[in-house]
Amino acid sequence: MNANPIELQKALGGVNYPAGKNAIVDQARRNGAGDEIMAALNALPEKEYESPAQVNKEVAQED
Repeated sequence: MNANPIELQKALGGVNYPAGKNAIVDQARRNGAGDEIMAALNALPEKEYESPAQVNKEVAQED
């Protein structure tokens, strides 16, 4: 999945960390994230994420 890192960071704006997958996906939806970003976030493993950098790392591993 080639999620644009800049778009991903915009989508993660306002997330209070640590955050679970559902909170991250919900905030991205509220931020108007595009289909590619939403697909990448929906594919994340169910766990707590400590920072946007950790989310970005997980998304990059999906490639």
